This record gives sequence, C-alpha cells and structure tokens, in this order.
Amino acid sequence: MSRKLALAAAFAALATSAGAQATDGPGPNLVIEVAGQANGTVVIDLLPDVAPKHVAQITALATEGAYDNVVFHRVIDGFMAQTGDVSNGRAGGDLSMAGMGGSSKPDIPAEFSDDLSFQRGVVGMARAQDPNSANSQFFIMFAPGEFLDGQYTIVGNVVSGMEVVDAIKRGAGQNGEVTDAPDVMTKVTVQP
Repeated sequence: MSRKLALAAAFAALATSAGAQATDGPGPNLVIEVAGQANGTVVIDLLPDVAPKHVAQITALATEGAYDNVVFHRVIDGFMAQTGDVSNGRAGGDLSMAGMGGSSKPDIPAEFSDDLSFQRGVVGMARAQDPNSANSQFFIMFAPGEFLDGQYTIVGNVVSGMEVVDAIKRGAGQNGEVTDAPDVMTKVTVQP
C-alpha cells in the first residue's frame, strides 16, 4: 500500500471513529438498499488496493444479483451488523441456517492489513475459524473493534448512510441472531 493511500485510509478511519463517515475514495462503491426497521441507502467505498480478491468476489456477487433480498442475520448492538449469506439468508425463505453458508464461489484467502483498523463504519469479511474461509458474508461496524485487527479482512468503509446502518434491527442473545423479521438488503449494486 502506498504511503499516500495508507495516510488517506488512516484519516478515513480516524474520521469514522469520531462519528463522521469516511471519505469516498476511488471505489468501486457497493450501494445497498435496506428495508425493514431501517430504510434507506448505504454506500460502501470498497478497497481493492487493500483486499483485491475479496473486493472482486463481492463485486461479482453484487453484479450477479446474489446479494438481493439477503437479510441482516446477525446484529449485535454496539458491535456490528452482519449479512451476505447468499445461500441461506434469503428473505422469505427458511432462515434457520442463515449465517452458515456462503456462495457457489470458492473461499478467499485472508488479505489482512496492518495499516487499517476496525473502526465505526469499517466493513469486514466474515469467516469461519479458518482465516482463509471468507466467502460472501460481510459485516459493518457500529463501533470500534480493534480486537479484530489482523484477524479479519477489511474490504471497505461506509461513506454514506451510516444512519441507516445504525437503525438496522438488532438481534437477541449473545450471538445477535435476528430471528423475527430481520432487515433486508433489497437491492445491491456496484458503481464505479
């Protein structure tokens, strides 16, 4: 990562942790229409210079329409909102296995960054125990979570719509499962 990009990312993370939204970078941008308890648009500036394989997978899935009508299945107040289970997390279907699946695409090897930190508005890839098991699921941070640094791949920052993220219906219990009418990504597109 170039020094200029690293400084830009650091300033974006600092601004995000202070409650402001990150600055929109070169993109591409993931545009998510959210419906349910939260209603509105969330725009995520993806970071292909930081996590090229992860961003390629996310943009391919979004372009195919795979993320459309996928629920936020795990939402923990003060921590994060997780979505993206394209195989088990479709609204209107059986959500009992939501969070256990991915997509038909192969898992992605970890692309950890020492230059970035999990702050409010940062988007990371969910995975199983194996660091190289990320596939389609991702999460958006409500608050700083530096304990995730070096453990999960950072793929982007929310640049617009953090108030929509803040309104996403919270789950119950320690694991944050949303079992009753979870919020949904009705449409997910990619813009340059």
